[in-house]
Amino acid sequence: MTTGVLPQDLPDADLFRELNSLYETRQDTLRHGSDAALAHHNQRLVDLEVEYLRRYPSREVDPARLR
Repeated sequence: MTTGVLPQDLPDADLFRELNSLYETRQDTLRHGSDAALAHHNQRLVDLEVEYLRRYPSREVDPARLR
């Protein structure tokens, strides 16, 4: 189930805004959201991150970054 604009239809600025919004609300959703809200949050985050990786396959990767 997808609600909102499909990730592939978002301009870059909106994709980044959506990702930032989800990152900012992650802990609150994890701690206080219903199971359905958490499942939706998880799926939306995955969908947006997959789209980010599709657009930026050569992103700058720090080999020393382990976490």
